[in-house]
Amino acid sequence: MIHHPKSSTDHEWNVAIESWEPSNSHLDNEKLNRPSLSYWQDAWFRLQKNRRALSSLYIILVLLIFTLLGPFVWHQDPYLQDLDMISRGPMFGTSALIVEDPGGWQPPRAQLQDNQSLTTPLGATETLSLPQTANTQYVRLQWESVPTADAYLIYRNNHAPADQYDLGLPLSRITDPTVVGFQDRLQIQPQTYWYTVIAQRNEVESSQLRTIRVEPVRAITLNEAKLRGYEVALDEEIKLPAHPFGTDYLGRDVLARIMNGAQISMFIGVIAPLLFVLIGTLYGGIAGFLGGNIDSVMMRIADFIIALPFLLFMILFRIAFGIGPGESGILPILFALVILRWPDTARLVRGQILQIREEPYVQAARLLGAKNYYIILRHLLPNTLGAILVTLTFAIPMAIFTEAFLSFIGMGVAPGVPSWGSMSNEGIKTMLSSPHELFVPAIFISLTVLAFNMLGDGLRDSLDSRMRSRE
Repeated sequence: MIHHPKSSTDHEWNVAIESWEPSNSHLDNEKLNRPSLSYWQDAWFRLQKNRRALSSLYIILVLLIFTLLGPFVWHQDPYLQDLDMISRGPMFGTSALIVEDPGGWQPPRAQLQDNQSLTTPLGATETLSLPQTANTQYVRLQWESVPTADAYLIYRNNHAPADQYDLGLPLSRITDPTVVGFQDRLQIQPQTYWYTVIAQRNEVESSQLRTIRVEPVRAITLNEAKLRGYEVALDEEIKLPAHPFGTDYLGRDVLARIMNGAQISMFIGVIAPLLFVLIGTLYGGIAGFLGGNIDSVMMRIADFIIALPFLLFMILFRIAFGIGPGESGILPILFALVILRWPDTARLVRGQILQIREEPYVQAARLLGAKNYYIILRHLLPNTLGAILVTLTFAIPMAIFTEAFLSFIGMGVAPGVPSWGSMSNEGIKTMLSSPHELFVPAIFISLTVLAFNMLGDGLRDSLDSRMRSRE
């Protein structure tokens, strides 16, 4: 027998058994690195890492606060019309001068001179002045009479006239030669205007003209100020409310109407999906759990509902509810969405149930004598809750967009009632002159739909257990 000598690296250890203690360092590291999380805690943890989905969630929360608490902060009436503020752009508070009502003004008159020869050349008026401060309620002009003139032409331009052919908008032709004054009330804005007066004889205009530069100040009549609750007198100034999003074609505050319209859009966009997702969940769950011929019959009914045209039934529901042209149709939209949109959810839930009911843990529960209602409530529905939640998240923007589309084509809410769709329908008529009336509700629709869709994508990834194994 050959004995190998011990190398210098071999050692003999004589350690008592009692001195051995298990090391828990790897267990502590496991607790620190991989904490025990439930399904929903893990889903929330993964959702927080999805920046787009988390940002969308914050946007939705801000929109909900804007919708529910906004009217308590912004006290302007969404139905109050101010014809002096028609289609104005965004403004953040301004002052207005209190002026008299323009209805009682009488233009000044001059006495004609009979000793003037008709051969006298027709010239221009000697003076053209403003008897009162020009304002957005009215601009009053006064001039001296021109001998032998039998009429006067008044023009208004938004720039200085270059010649006699660049006078701008013709406002009036005064055929009474004794009248030497004019009051302009045609959509006056707080900007610079140039007014021109030309004398006329026998329908022949004078080659000479008189022009005056006018800068109207923002004003409100005394009677209108009292109707709004102001205790003021003539020539005083008051602070007008701000319009951060501007005003519409009737002078109504766009921000107040956006808040009020969000309540209608959100009501339909949340209530309708909750109802038809709930119906689809119950219907699909029953069909998938029972299976067999019952499942086939139930799903053929769902396929028939999917084939029904939505707009046709929307019209039929409006007739059934007795809603005529120009009347609000919120209930028909709600009924049409609930009755015609549930099959999509039912088919999704049925597929999930068919897959889950064959899992081993479900078969084990059956072998142990579990009742059907226990299996459904304990195993089937909780495991489909993630898919149902994702479906609901995608159904909400679909319902909001459907309401906006129907209101846009005149089949939703009445034109006077604010909703994002009806506001877009009204804003498209003045898109070229006042683009904010269309862009503001369109931006809110796009932002809401985009936020819900991005949140749905994030929830789908977070609630999918297969995504966890890939990370």
